[in-house]
Amino acid sequence: QLQLVESGGGLVLTGGSLRLSCVASGFTLENYAVGWYRVPPGKKREGVACMSYTNDNTFYAEVAKGRFAISRDNARNTVYLQMSNLKPEDTGVYYCAALKWAAAPTMCVIQSGAGSWGQGTQVTVSS
Repeated sequence: QLQLVESGGGLVLTGGSLRLSCVASGFTLENYAVGWYRVPPGKKREGVACMSYTNDNTFYAEVAKGRFAISRDNARNTVYLQMSNLKPEDTGVYYCAALKWAAAPTMCVIQSGAGSWGQGTQVTVSS
């Protein structure tokens, strides 16, 4: 059974940092594109940071550029999202997803029916 489990969310003050982790089980992340998405309160899901299956290409939403960094450790079957200089508007539920053979920009716009998804982790940024 393919499964992704996120962790690392929590409550942080404006300007703080968090590192989210997403551990895959039941499959290996090699040859999978990976991405991080968020659902802010009352808003639609948006892709914030994605990495191609070749590991050599990343894509960031404008809101994430310069503040968020996606990385992966295939040996640990884990994807990370390092978030810094957090703002209240970064509040939301963060999800990770994996899809085989995808490019980074494509990965950031996939629909919920494509690929494998985690259950999400809450990030709350307090002002």
